Amino acid sequence: MLINPAGLVFVGQRLDGAASGAAAAWQMPQGGIDEGEKPRDAALRELGEETGVGPGLVEVLGKTPDWLTYDLPPELLGKVWGGKYRGQKQKWFAMRYLGRDDQVQIVQPHQEFARWQWMKADEMLGAIVPFKRAVYEAVVAEFRGFLA
Repeated sequence: MLINPAGLVFVGQRLDGAASGAAAAWQMPQGGIDEGEKPRDAALRELGEETGVGPGLVEVLGKTPDWLTYDLPPELLGKVWGGKYRGQKQKWFAMRYLGRDDQVQIVQPHQEFARWQWMKADEMLGAIVPFKRAVYEAVVAEFRGFLA
């Protein structure tokens, strides 16, 4: 969860929104952990890959104590992620953004977002695909103190 100084959360509108179950699928940056990689290092790497925001532009504030999971809805099984996965197990990190908006660069070699914006956390919860909502609610509850 990338949080700006005003307490707003970075969300990106996925390029493959329709394949994710919603025409305007928004989400926070997230991604996989490479073999041998620590979760914190993976979070920083994925943030950089999806937003262009490097470690020097963030301060890590905290992490979820437990792993959070979600399952894909039946209509998406076999259609996303090459049909290899049924859901995800995630460790989330809260990060304060120390940079300027013009330093965010979503145009990347493996671009995931069509556009991005800062949103209030509660507004974000209403904008994401329903099958991720419970995980996002848990993340917001865990990091709400960093949003003030």
